[in-house]
Order: sequence, then structure tokens, then C-alpha cells
Amino acid sequence: MNAQKGGDMGAPVRLPGEYQGRPGEVLARLHRLYPKLIDLSLGRLEILLAKLGNPERHLPPVIHVAGTNGKGSTCANLRAIAEAAGLRAHVMTSPHLVSITERFRLAGKLVDEDTLVEAFEEVERINDGAPITVFEVLTAAGFLLFSRIPADLVILEVGLGGRLDATNVVPKPVACAITTISVDHQAFLGETLDVIAGEKAGIIKPGVPVVVAPQAPEALESIRLRAEALGAPMWVLGRDVQVDREVDGLHYSDPQGTLDLPSPGLKGPHQGTNAALAIAALRVSALDIPVSAYGGIARTDWPARLQRLHGALAERLPAGWELYLDGGHNPGAGEVLGAVMDGWSDRPVHVIAGVKQSKDVSGFLQPLIGRASSLQAVAEEEQHLATPVEELIAASGGVAIAGPTIIEALDRLAAQNSAPARVLICGSLYLAGVALAQDGWVPV
Repeated sequence: MNAQKGGDMGAPVRLPGEYQGRPGEVLARLHRLYPKLIDLSLGRLEILLAKLGNPERHLPPVIHVAGTNGKGSTCANLRAIAEAAGLRAHVMTSPHLVSITERFRLAGKLVDEDTLVEAFEEVERINDGAPITVFEVLTAAGFLLFSRIPADLVILEVGLGGRLDATNVVPKPVACAITTISVDHQAFLGETLDVIAGEKAGIIKPGVPVVVAPQAPEALESIRLRAEALGAPMWVLGRDVQVDREVDGLHYSDPQGTLDLPSPGLKGPHQGTNAALAIAALRVSALDIPVSAYGGIARTDWPARLQRLHGALAERLPAGWELYLDGGHNPGAGEVLGAVMDGWSDRPVHVIAGVKQSKDVSGFLQPLIGRASSLQAVAEEEQHLATPVEELIAASGGVAIAGPTIIEALDRLAAQNSAPARVLICGSLYLAGVALAQDGWVPV
């Protein structure tokens, strides 16, 4: 299980699908060695990596991505641009939605189970029973594979925070990117935005350029202080980098020049920022990227980010209806989804929401409540640490009604026999994983 995203510090928790299949069998054994879900430190992993020959020091050029919202979308844009440039990209992201293989791309292709099992078993053997978290095992296995398989670039997403995140053992990336920061994971990162931003700015390395999404003033100041102390050149979107949406695409500019680009493949007004952050990270990295390759943002694909579903779940709705899925789960994500709903004013929007227990449920729901034609609260049996439906209803101020499952909620909407509408399933990446499995989605 993801030892750094979500969960508590107590007994082992089995996430849906996490310990299924051959890779899961190895992770289950390792999880019993050190059952904490989250334990931010670098010491255990540094010892293990030294025994493995320090693969983190033998990687292709690395772009390291931290932040609260938009990390996965930024990584997806980085990959799309790199591939449009003809580069082979390794990618490590988290969490996965349906299959643990989603976390690793080797030179552009999803890792296969046999290769992943071999890496896990090698890490297990070398670790030799020492305490280790599962996220640290995942990170070590990723570095091992990335160091052995030729590629031109590594796109590396932080698990949680930055300063003490397992991915932060990489000594010197070619660029760092910090997406929008909001209050989340307070138990591990701090209660205030400036402190949280300071933790995420921990990925900045001496002299390594960093690009930063628009931030609240106190968050930006924490990042600026870290970059200044380390002599790291910093570009900030909205100051050094400008991106404007136009009818037929994006107009992008930075200190190196301007680009006229197609619209991002990922939907939503916020995706222009994520695309621009990816572009800026590549342009400061000194990698050889042809100007034409930046148009690759039009082909970016990333599941559970305003993803339109067309499978078994969508088929439960009447003809003409649209079904979308988004894994956003904190107040910042709620504000973004609220802005998306403002752009959907041509028809009613019905929300189906399920949120993880440790999250600010009310803060996530508030931007949606006034915009939704209806709100149904759900908690799936396989949804990790799902907030009970009754608590979701209370957090909505009594506006929501019980789904209490995705299928029941969809069937209730379908039975209304009303004019075409949009339905948005949201609130948790774990809920998104359940929804994708029910819809019949397969990672590629």
C-alpha cells in the first residue's frame, strides 16, 4: 500500500486491489515488517539503496514534481511532451487506481507484472528483513528498474510532502516543479500553508532550477526562501511565466520566448496551469526539446482527472447524459471542481461524492453544494477509509442524500427520467479506483 499517501499510523490496512496478484504478495510480506502506513524519513531507504548499489545515483535526467493538487496531471503533461519529442521517459507516480503496475512506466510502457515482481523480490532479498515501509520498497524498486533500463528522462512524483519523502533521495534533478499547494495531510506536514509549503519546497536542490505554480503569498514566500538559500533559479507562473487560454489553444510565454499551443488534452480550466508548469520545467531543464513537441499537451491523458466514462457505469444513465470522474479530494480541489461546474451551466450537474476519513470533508463539499442540482453521498465497500455516508451528509449540512453506492446513486438519477444532465463522481482517488473498476477501465 502507499506508505505515504493517506491512512493512519496504526495496524496494517488492506487497500482495494493492493495485495492482489503476484506483486501484491511480495508487498504483503514486506508490509508485515513495518506496518506503518506513513513514516516520513529517509534513513531506512538510504541504507537499503546503498545495499542495492545506489541506483538513485545512476538515473537518466530527473524532473521532480511536488505539490498538493495537480502533480499527476503535471507528470502526465511532462510525459506527453517528452514522447512528442521522441524521448523515452521513465515515470513513477502514486497512488495507483486499479493496478499497482500503473505506478511505473519504463521507457514509456507500463511495467509488466513479472518485471515488477522480480524487482520487488530483489529489494526484499537485499533488505533482508530490516524495517521498511511499502512506499520505500516501491521507490527502491522503481529506481532499480530506472537505473537498468535505458531512457532519456525520469519523471518522478513525490508521494507526500517533499523534504522527507522517499523520492527525495535523488541527489540532483535537472529541474523541480511545485504545483499548487493547499492545506492537506496536516498531521504530517503542518497546520499552516507556509509550513506545508516549506516541506514541499524540500525537493529544491542547490543550483537546480525550480518552476512554481500560482500560490498563496505565504506559500510562495516559503518556496522563495528555500530557492534563494540554495541558489536555485525560480520561475513562478503568473510572474515569470504567463499562460492565457484562447479560443483555439494556449498562448505561453516565459523568459526564453513565446509558444502558441493547442488546448490541453486534460479538461478543466485548471489544466492550462498544469500544462504550463510542465512546459516550464522542461524549458529550464536544458533538455533538448524541439518547440513542436510542446504541442504534445494536446495528447495528454490521465485517469480520474475530469475523465469522461463510457463503460458499464455510463451505460446505466439515459441516452444523452454524460458521466465524469475526478479524484480531487481536498478544499483546493473542491474549488477547482466548482469552477468546472460553472462552465457546465448548459445542463444540470448531479454530484456523487465519497471522501476519505482523514480529509476536510466539509471544505471539499462546500464549493460543490451551491452548484449541484443534487448531491449523493457514497461509501463503497472497497473504498479505503471511506467516510461513512451519515458523516458525509452531516458535513454537507444535510443537503446530501445517501447513495449509498455509486450504482445505486446512478440508478436513482436514471429513474428520474429527466432531461440530459452531467454526473460527476468525485472526492477520493480510492473512490475513483472503485469507479474505474466498475466501469471496466484497464490501464494502458
